[in-house]
Amino acid sequence: MPLAALVAAVIGFPGAAHAYDSGSGVTARSEPERATHWSFIPPTRPDLPPVADAGWPRNAIDRFILARLEAAGLQPAPEADRAALVRRLALDLTGLPPSLAEVDAFLADPAPDAYDKLADRLLASPRYGEHMARQWLDAARYADTHGYFTDHERFMWRWRDWVIAAFNRNLSFDRFTIDQLAGDLLPDATTDERIATGFHRNHMMNEETGIIDEEYRVEYVLDRVRTTASVWLGLTLGCAQCHDHKYDPMSQRDFYRFFAFFNNVPESGLSGGKRNAPPLLSLPSPQQTQRLAELDEDIRRVETSLADRVPGDGEAADDKKAAAKELADLRAEQKKLRDEIPSVMVLEELPVPRAASILVRGQYDHPGERVEPGVPHALPSLPDGTPPNRLGLARWLTDPSNPLTARVAVNRLWQQVFGRGIVATPEDFGVRGEPPSHPELLDWLATEFVQSGWDVKHMLRLIVTSATYRQSPRVTPQALAVDPQNRLLARSPRYRLDAEAMRDSALAVSGLLTEAIGGPSVKPYQPADLWKDVTYDKKNTQFYVQDHGANLYRRSMYTYWKRQVPPPSMLTLDAPTRELCTVRRQRTNTPLQALVLLNDPQFVEAARALAQRALRASGRDAASDSVAYAFRLATARRPSARETAELLAVYQAARDHYRGDSGRALELVGVGESPRDAAIDAAEHAAMTAVCEVVLNLDETITRE
Repeated sequence: MPLAALVAAVIGFPGAAHAYDSGSGVTARSEPERATHWSFIPPTRPDLPPVADAGWPRNAIDRFILARLEAAGLQPAPEADRAALVRRLALDLTGLPPSLAEVDAFLADPAPDAYDKLADRLLASPRYGEHMARQWLDAARYADTHGYFTDHERFMWRWRDWVIAAFNRNLSFDRFTIDQLAGDLLPDATTDERIATGFHRNHMMNEETGIIDEEYRVEYVLDRVRTTASVWLGLTLGCAQCHDHKYDPMSQRDFYRFFAFFNNVPESGLSGGKRNAPPLLSLPSPQQTQRLAELDEDIRRVETSLADRVPGDGEAADDKKAAAKELADLRAEQKKLRDEIPSVMVLEELPVPRAASILVRGQYDHPGERVEPGVPHALPSLPDGTPPNRLGLARWLTDPSNPLTARVAVNRLWQQVFGRGIVATPEDFGVRGEPPSHPELLDWLATEFVQSGWDVKHMLRLIVTSATYRQSPRVTPQALAVDPQNRLLARSPRYRLDAEAMRDSALAVSGLLTEAIGGPSVKPYQPADLWKDVTYDKKNTQFYVQDHGANLYRRSMYTYWKRQVPPPSMLTLDAPTRELCTVRRQRTNTPLQALVLLNDPQFVEAARALAQRALRASGRDAASDSVAYAFRLATARRPSARETAELLAVYQAARDHYRGDSGRALELVGVGESPRDAAIDAAEHAAMTAVCEVVLNLDETITRE
């Protein structure tokens, strides 16, 4: 039966409502269950469907989209104007709006391949790697603290920087997978390959007094099972931790066979602490390595000198006292330097594997039947000769015979661009997940991904150069009636930017953004004592010490992430807490979000910096030119006459107000630490700041469309 027919049919598998064995929790399943659900059938490359409007498609993607539209009696929307396209493309590939130079260059380029060249430039930008990595941090549950009760600091930014570099050099997704799940098990593993395994050390860790060590060690392994299944397989395998899955063909035995792959890390459940928890990879700089060697030599010299000294007169005693002080100072410097050396938590394998058992009712202290490492029986088995360890698992995940990995990966890329996946439940490709809106397209993309060598940039380029992607967001009454959720893509989707993209966009258009890549996490503006009010005792994350200078304006992906108290503005704008793996963010609309965009010091400072930038760039008709300049920086297009008139009215009313209250004007233009140009009249600056707050809060500014 064709895949599309399977998807359209009633989705399920025989015996879903099976008996539950309260002893081991294991229930036998029949072999026919392997191929009853669409996502467990290996994808095959479908033929491109015929379409009536053969002139519209730009690549294979469009043939699948247009065939569905024509079948529904719909037509695609016209192509968006060039200003909208350059902004959309920049946001989708770099997470930042385009500069006016980029906009003007694209608008002035008459070449037929101007759009393709723009896409290639953006894919080659170092900002691309940051944008892609930021999305991956959600899946990896990356944070700068351990979480739980004590929530001490950790240092995992070297893993985050590895992810950025991997995306920027377009590391193939199969190798990206293998390195993160099993880089330490590769022959002659490099430092980068070992750093990559930090993916599965990003989970929360507990050091609370009184916890049971084995309980939490097992919890860390359980987290790896759930995360791996969600990220690479799109399955809710965690539902089989305590009993057989109630809907999908996954038994409790399947869960603990998968568990066995991750059960051999030499770690403790009572971990955390004030720094990272073993196993660790220390990463000193060349200068630190040299200084440590010098200190070791100096310490040996002084220790030898002290050992050779014979008690004598007062002068000798003084010399010995001085040597003892020198030794103490050297050791103190050595300890301080070692504490400063960055490290990353990594995976390692025990020399003798731990036994793995089915945990009765999922409880760590009720082991049942012993199991060996293995994969869910509804999926292809490990190929012959594959080692039964994490390396074997990673290679199985990226084997072309695996029906899920490529589908799940390309679905998330589609979601990243269009706001919703072809499968709208990227975390659940099972029976209770939503069926794909375009099953043949999903399979075409999955097979294309594998055939391309798992080339992520190739897939994104295909998507963004399609006619489907280049549509305007215009809604027609017919399309709204037939497809109100736009699942058939008769227009470009419109959706609010993610929290990080909103803040980064404001920093970019204001000219404040610091574009340094990588390094330790930074601490921008945040309400005073917010950490103190929720942090127990005197932990090393009790006090928030705000950064200054360029660190205030780094991209939001570098913002310090404390799990107990995530950055408040980010959380209000729907960023996840990073306590657990997240592959789909929610989008809400609340009054608090408007208050953040209007009142958060970072956004107010961005508005007054944008106002200063606009006033400096103004021509003869200063106010009108400044308004148009600020508007275009934020939206990539020129304002209409009506929009200009309305913004000028805001400016004039605010200017009249601030001319009568110079103190309030100076207060507004003094928000934030970036310097203000004192040559600009304070009332004019404050008035234009009010205009720029409006501009930065426009629906068009905070929306990808």
